[in-house]
Amino acid sequence: MKFEVTSSPHIRSKNNTQKIMLNVVFALLPTLLVGVVRFGTQALLLTLVSVAAAVVAEWICGMVIYHRNTVKDLSSVVTGMLLALTLPSTVPYWVAAIGSAFAIILVKGFGGGLGKNVFNPALAGRALLMLFWPVYLIRYPQVGTKGNAVDMIAGATPLHHMQMPALPEESFMDMFLGNIGGCIGEVCTLALLAGAAFLILKGIISVRIPAAYLGTVAVLTFVFSKGDNVFAWMMYSLLGGGVMLGALFMATDYATSPVTPKGQVIYGIGCGILTVVFRYFGLFPEGVTYAILLMNACVWAIDAYTAPRRFGTKKGETV
Repeated sequence: MKFEVTSSPHIRSKNNTQKIMLNVVFALLPTLLVGVVRFGTQALLLTLVSVAAAVVAEWICGMVIYHRNTVKDLSSVVTGMLLALTLPSTVPYWVAAIGSAFAIILVKGFGGGLGKNVFNPALAGRALLMLFWPVYLIRYPQVGTKGNAVDMIAGATPLHHMQMPALPEESFMDMFLGNIGGCIGEVCTLALLAGAAFLILKGIISVRIPAAYLGTVAVLTFVFSKGDNVFAWMMYSLLGGGVMLGALFMATDYATSPVTPKGQVIYGIGCGILTVVFRYFGLFPEGVTYAILLMNACVWAIDAYTAPRRFGTKKGETV
């Protein structure tokens, strides 16, 4: 009898990187469609520029760093889309292109490539843009203005009202359906939930991180409400800004989130706590980007702490 010994993994799946990324693209399409309807074709063009810059940067990394073509795995397409969805439609195209190139080349490429990067590339790209060109990222078009420069106003989102602090003028339904000003992919909660539900049903993401993240934000904003109506304050905190996009599509990134179930819950709770802290005490009204990036840096420690005991060893024993 002949035994053949092969290296792991020994469990096979029909899913591969390309199929997973394609599913994520499909899940993001409803959110992108709402953004285009609300803010006009400029939102679509900005997304296309961001994706194109990410793909070109990925091709350069493939030729120079990896020495193989990695564009076909579609991870760069997802990064470009996610970055664009975190931006107002009025951001200049060259700004989005720089953010995508930075995300792919420096954050993912120099980090070792797909699956080896420490930080979420799209959020790291947004953090860079916020550092060097914040004026472009805090000016939002009103819904229906189609992104015309003359219609841009600063501080027009519900989160800016809450920083005063005051409850937004928009209704819950306006925020749920996207009838508010803001970034392309942050305004419509319904579209984001629909996309996330698709990924959960397909088994692409788990509900643990989003539930822990959003649940923590809900509890903290309810307990430490800044308004007389604590329930309304909590709901506006959940529906406003990028917390839904961050919890459903950014924090669940495979490469930059824990692999253990317990670790994913801890990670989600940490993201929620930091988001509320940054929103309450930060310079800007939003804190999702920096909350997730900081928790990305803690993933190795979370995985080490929550790793299951190896078979044949005692608790706390190392091999």
